[in-house]
Amino acid sequence: MATDPAQPLSPSDRARAAEAGVTRWLTGRMPPTPADELRDLADVVADLGADPGARTGARAEAGADVAAGMGADAGAWDRYGDHGQVAALEARLADLLGKPAVAAFPSGVMAQQSMLRVWCDARGSRRVAIPALSHLLSSEDDGPRLLHGFRFEHLTHGPSVPGVDDLAAIPGPLGAALLELPLRDAGFLLPSWDDLVAFSQACRERGVPLHLDGARIWESAPALGHSPAQIADLADSVYVSFYKGLGGLAGAALAGPVDQIAEARRWRTRMGGTLFTLMPYAVAALRGLDRELPRMAEYHERAVTIAAGLQANGIRVSPSPPHTTAFRIHVERDVDDVNERRVTTMEREQVALTPRWAASEVPGWSWTEFGVGPATMTWEVEEIVDTLVRVFGR
Repeated sequence: MATDPAQPLSPSDRARAAEAGVTRWLTGRMPPTPADELRDLADVVADLGADPGARTGARAEAGADVAAGMGADAGAWDRYGDHGQVAALEARLADLLGKPAVAAFPSGVMAQQSMLRVWCDARGSRRVAIPALSHLLSSEDDGPRLLHGFRFEHLTHGPSVPGVDDLAAIPGPLGAALLELPLRDAGFLLPSWDDLVAFSQACRERGVPLHLDGARIWESAPALGHSPAQIADLADSVYVSFYKGLGGLAGAALAGPVDQIAEARRWRTRMGGTLFTLMPYAVAALRGLDRELPRMAEYHERAVTIAAGLQANGIRVSPSPPHTTAFRIHVERDVDDVNERRVTTMEREQVALTPRWAASEVPGWSWTEFGVGPATMTWEVEEIVDTLVRVFGR
């Protein structure tokens, strides 16, 4: 239905209209047009299937590595998740995460529910120890309980990461324990490496499988000071996302023991996730592993520098310093005021500075998330700080 030009736009429609005119992006990556994204992925596929001497541009070296692992399958379709780029992606993730088996999924929601179901069935208990701020509890419309009968026991209730004492406080048999790295709804919080090791050891001593919600494990590795494989080694299974830090289209993967991942594949089929092809997701994920994964330490360093600059100019951030490539910004302004400033800047300057702001629990304060990505790296730190302070801080 067409918009009536005589009627004012709703705030959400106005924000979308303003965003459509943006020519410069600050957080994360500037969203490509669908046409540009599909052209780029087609180029990636072409480079995978080309002779080494015919590969071009920034994809040449990376394409050679991927194609070498695929052999005759380079540039081929998968079928129902087997062979082609999906198989190449699973093999590469197995190497990166140090796990014997990997299965690709069309969504992280499906992947994690499948993995928890496998562990709980094996243990004979549907009780799962989990932070109350976990994605499974806040963003999945009660699906884990309704579909699988999970009973969630809260490790923590507020913006804090679980520790050994939190696990010990939950008595009785558990089917699994889950840690989210980082805990996004607490402000991208990570445990220390020593605390993570101790939690892993406590799970193993108790005989409880530990599953890592590693949607942002790539972004967490620099601050933890260990590789994704070293982090994954502390857990029995791990989920990773293709589209967050890696900038893929969608999709996820599970990594873990051979038998358990095979059972998770069965649950993928039962839940309708074994699509005729997962090729677009796999190609986009391979591209992200080549282009974005090597930059995670650079992104984290930039996040720390930006956060320090904001704090020096009176804008609060949390955590301080940032644990990953993302953090929260807090300003003493009403949420309607700060969102008006955000949209007005898009309209007048064609610049998108932050995602939408939300009201804080503290009256008169607002907060938003700030994530560093390739778009952020095109700005100088001083320019970022000055612009955010000008628009939101004063």
